[in-house]
Amino acid sequence: MKKIYLDNAATTPVDSRVVKEMLPFFTEKFGNASSQHTLGQEAKRALEQSRDVIAGSIGAKSDEIIFTSGGTEANNLAIKGAIWQTGKKHIITTKIEHDCILNSCKWLEKQGIRVTYLPVDSEGFVNPKDVEKAITNETAIVSVIHANNEIGTIQDIEAIGKICREKGVYFHTDACQSYTKVPINVKKQNIDLATLNAHKIHGPKGVGALYIREGIQITPLFHGGGHEKNRRSGTENIPGIVGFATAVKLAKSGYAKQMEKLRDNLIEGILKIQNTKLNGASGERRLCNNINVSFMNIEGEAIGGYLDAYGIASSTGSACSSNTLEPSHVLKAIGLSDMEANSSLRLSLSRENTEEEIDKVLEVLPKIIEKLRKISPFK
Repeated sequence: MKKIYLDNAATTPVDSRVVKEMLPFFTEKFGNASSQHTLGQEAKRALEQSRDVIAGSIGAKSDEIIFTSGGTEANNLAIKGAIWQTGKKHIITTKIEHDCILNSCKWLEKQGIRVTYLPVDSEGFVNPKDVEKAITNETAIVSVIHANNEIGTIQDIEAIGKICREKGVYFHTDACQSYTKVPINVKKQNIDLATLNAHKIHGPKGVGALYIREGIQITPLFHGGGHEKNRRSGTENIPGIVGFATAVKLAKSGYAKQMEKLRDNLIEGILKIQNTKLNGASGERRLCNNINVSFMNIEGEAIGGYLDAYGIASSTGSACSSNTLEPSHVLKAIGLSDMEANSSLRLSLSRENTEEEIDKVLEVLPKIIEKLRKISPFK
């Protein structure tokens, strides 16, 4: 049975060209980038060349990029590092952030930090005016996800960033889902801190980056040998970083249009099924690869199980919180009932998906929904 992978918001398959570029750094080019000998300096060159690629992709300077173990670490570093460095006691974020932002904030609340969790509208948008109203003299940082991992809503980060810049407050955005799919220019969009990672863009797991605008100081999470200009100690993951940069080089703008076309075809076909509802925004305000739909009166987990039996990989929400039976906090924040949230299915595309795969899903999915509704206790 041919597998159809539609859980790319959780992770993407690593491009074979990325693997090819990484392999030498596990074997003959294995040096530590902090070493002064030839092997070490070879690794150092690869590190800095990769940094140049990541920086250039978002309009940043090379020394504004530090490498991390992934998006979770970068988000923790941005939030906690800003609070510890500034000494201020207030954070502003939204109710639809990734769990690593929300749980960092909850942890900081236990340390005496006040957190404002801004509401969103029915499509998942935060109002920039709400951000402005929430800022006080004690606000250290505003953190708003660029494109939501569950419903694909793309925020107006330029407007939010402008407000934060005028108020003298740090603005951070988690751009893990949007990176290379939605244009990012840290200068134009008034971004002070931005989280990026590799495994959502056909790069390896275990590597990410944090953009830190020149002149901003944040307190490190890790203390050690002073790597990454004393901002993130720990021997750099050179194979992973090289793979990250290669994945960025391979990401072309045309891929977003390709995914957008498949997304729209899939949404159009799914919404022909009776009693279904698209969650999140539509058109250009939605991430090009994201589909999230509620199928009333049946469990999303059951739909996913049947799809898996047909070789189709899907998700009922964020992979990072799939071990909980609680309804998605994102879907609840946009006004869905527990029933609607629990009947949701997320399908997320990559550049490797094809029209034939979409046709197959649209052939199989209506039959699954019909079968499950016949046996559902919820009417």
